[in-house]
Amino acid sequence: MVDKIWLSSYPDEVPHSIDYPKLSLPELLVNTAKNYPEQDAILFLGKTIKYKALLDYVYQFANGLKSLGIKKGDRVALMLPNSPQAVISYYGALMIGAIVVQNNPLYTERELEHQLVDSGAETIIVLDLLYPKVAKIKQNTSLKNIIVTSIKDFLPFPKNLLYPLKLKKDGQYVKVPKKDGIYQFSSFLKTQPFTPYKIENDYKEDLALLQYTGGTTGVSKGVMLTHANLVANAVQGSHWLHKAEEGKERFLGVLPFFHVFGMTAVMNFSIYIAATMILVPRFNTEELLETIEKNKPTFFPGAPTMYIALLNHPRITEYDLSSIQACISGSAPLPLEVQEKFEALTGARLVEGYGLTETSPVTHANPIWGKRKTGSIGIPWPDIEAKVVDSVTGEDVKEGDIGELAIKGPVVMKGYWNRPEETNKVLQNEWLITGDMATMDDEGYFYIVDRKKDMIIAGGYNIYPREVEEILFEHPAIQEAVVVGIPDAYRGETVKAYIVLKDGVNATAEELNEFCRENLAAYKVPKTYEFRIELPKTLVGKVLRRALVEEEKAKGNIS
Repeated sequence: MVDKIWLSSYPDEVPHSIDYPKLSLPELLVNTAKNYPEQDAILFLGKTIKYKALLDYVYQFANGLKSLGIKKGDRVALMLPNSPQAVISYYGALMIGAIVVQNNPLYTERELEHQLVDSGAETIIVLDLLYPKVAKIKQNTSLKNIIVTSIKDFLPFPKNLLYPLKLKKDGQYVKVPKKDGIYQFSSFLKTQPFTPYKIENDYKEDLALLQYTGGTTGVSKGVMLTHANLVANAVQGSHWLHKAEEGKERFLGVLPFFHVFGMTAVMNFSIYIAATMILVPRFNTEELLETIEKNKPTFFPGAPTMYIALLNHPRITEYDLSSIQACISGSAPLPLEVQEKFEALTGARLVEGYGLTETSPVTHANPIWGKRKTGSIGIPWPDIEAKVVDSVTGEDVKEGDIGELAIKGPVVMKGYWNRPEETNKVLQNEWLITGDMATMDDEGYFYIVDRKKDMIIAGGYNIYPREVEEILFEHPAIQEAVVVGIPDAYRGETVKAYIVLKDGVNATAEELNEFCRENLAAYKVPKTYEFRIELPKTLVGKVLRRALVEEEKAKGNIS
């Protein structure tokens, strides 16, 4: 039993333990629509959808999936930006007991194919602009049904008519063929009844989500999260944000829902407390400032890069951001200067938190209206146990010593999809061994000392060096390659590649950059390339990544 010394740092309004609703995610939506039918559920580029209307759309979509033969346990993939379609597809699939597989719209065909093949998804809901990616790899997957949607499907008049014209003018218009197995989202909805779907999910055991995360081996693994996992994290968040009033809050949905942080901290959390989701399909600084001023969000979960981008906008002081009351920053360390400037500008409270895909995701945060500590990820949320252990023995380390962070609680995943060996490595007696090196002080505040293995966090995205290295190794001119993260004022970290070319072969940084862009999502592509005659290695030939990091420190590139 862990001594929960952090409980003494809890604000009086936050309970030490919670009685969680024994409900699945779609049942939360049903309850909210019943209690707040006329409350705004979604604001999207001028379109407003009430909770009653949202539930009707979800019923229609669930009935549509059923008509395609999709049943409980089937995997349904989504590849969508933040939009009404993303919410409707997610909850519609969950309503019939299907398992949602979120896919990053930035993925290359290669990355997307791996997730679809690994999950065995037979259905995907995709944005029309991304359809060509799916079409190219369909024959290599189990896909049978492709439901294609467009941003215009939920735009108000006359934006819905002008949008396709703008795409054509910009050369971005994609014509989706009309053939068996391809469905148009809005037509698909219209042909289905509003008949309520009988939800038969086992909230505790049934999977809601396969959320893929990179691996230090370069293999992306599907994290199995149950309805209970995800509901628990939304409920915990509602208590941490204890000043939030049911049916009155407005959540800024700029964190992508295909990322577990945005999915929980905006979408699921909003639906649990009947908040309004202000959906932002893409991050653009000026557009976001205009959205904040116009729609007046009260809660803004984000990543440090978002707050930095806003602060660096030359006309930020011309916008009214005073509606924002609280922000939780995750995905990367939050610089103190950013926290102080953003709070001074908005009057909001901005605190740092911590989480993992494997934990639904949030496990720690500084109290929003309480004691917070600079550089700390804060204290564990209600019902979360956390400890720091010796990486070799597994024994608890002394207070203040560095060890590996281990977490236990209702948000911890069931395991990795079809990877029992990988699961057993990280789940030990219900404890998740995170791989992050941490310390805990005498008040129970935790600090991350080193990143998970050699992971790079750039702009809130997790990048695993091995994955980038394996692509580089495929280039015919490369003999050896190693990747490290170096500090970046905007992205937090950026990717640097060290290259050894084969004898007698030439290649330029531009060539390698083009090759990487063809095979990796843009945020994973190295920003700089350094060519070497040789790389530092151990006696057995293993590249010493740490030695390269030390070199960067000596150059003053890393503090």
